Amino acid sequence: MKKYINQGSKDTRSGFGAGMTELGQKNENVVALCADLIGSLKFDDFKKNHPERFFQIGIAEANMIGIAAGLTIGGKIPFTGTFANFSTGRVYDQIRQSVAYSDKNVKICASHAGLTLGEDGATHQILEDIGLMKMLPGMTVINTCDYNQTKAATIALADHHGPAYLRFGRPVVPNFMPADEPFVIGKAIMLNEGTDVTIIATGHLVWEALVAAEALEAKGISAEVINIHTIKPLDEEAILKSVKKTGCVVTAEEHNIIGGLGESVSRTLIQNHLVPQEFVAVNDSFGESGTPDQLMEKYGLNSAAIVEKAEKVIKRK
Repeated sequence: MKKYINQGSKDTRSGFGAGMTELGQKNENVVALCADLIGSLKFDDFKKNHPERFFQIGIAEANMIGIAAGLTIGGKIPFTGTFANFSTGRVYDQIRQSVAYSDKNVKICASHAGLTLGEDGATHQILEDIGLMKMLPGMTVINTCDYNQTKAATIALADHHGPAYLRFGRPVVPNFMPADEPFVIGKAIMLNEGTDVTIIATGHLVWEALVAAEALEAKGISAEVINIHTIKPLDEEAILKSVKKTGCVVTAEEHNIIGGLGESVSRTLIQNHLVPQEFVAVNDSFGESGTPDQLMEKYGLNSAAIVEKAEKVIKRK
């Protein structure tokens, strides 16, 4: 029986909300800050149960980051919440100076990332955030794949000291990671063992990678699928072990091809064990308005695209 099967679709932001609810009960130092998006970030239960530890900052994201940095000085563990666009691009200077450079224990939690934000369009569909955040020295960058993993990552971050960025999304997606799957920051998870091609995926593309692996199996191709939930620090050991076996790799992400997971994998390969690589990512463009499914298909971020790239990269071996 396959371990990773869809247990019923849920949105990843609700996984974040569930994680915050649990943290509120078990860790009195955890505090939450929100930029006028309580419902969207699923902060409702935390606010209801711990009003003294919840801070509604309003539409003032830069102030929110500054306040969060200050709260760490008193031993608090602040989790900030707003859309990914406003969590990174809008407040990059504050994150760089007050959080990263100062090594403050702030957890920057970002919903509505990538094309799957959907109808709100290109101005809100940030596709550069992973690159922005991974370039900051000392910043941990996590991009979760489903409800269960987002909940687990949220809880794990409370015990992780240092600045961190947690990226998740708005749409309902398959929930396939077991609820008891250990979440270890910086450690990849092997989802499917194979011998012909390595598929390294993150976020919403992890499920698509599993679907692609089944399609490839039907064609007689054995695909190894790795869930990279932590983009920084990257689990280079897991990547190299896999590609030394398969001899080629496809990376898949809901992010710009420039600055994302694929480039981090490329650096690892160039420095250690060079093999052919193909990329499933947004090709240096902004998004547009549409349903998540329409956009993922148009921009080539689905299982069919992964299958196509896998067949292509195998021919390059």
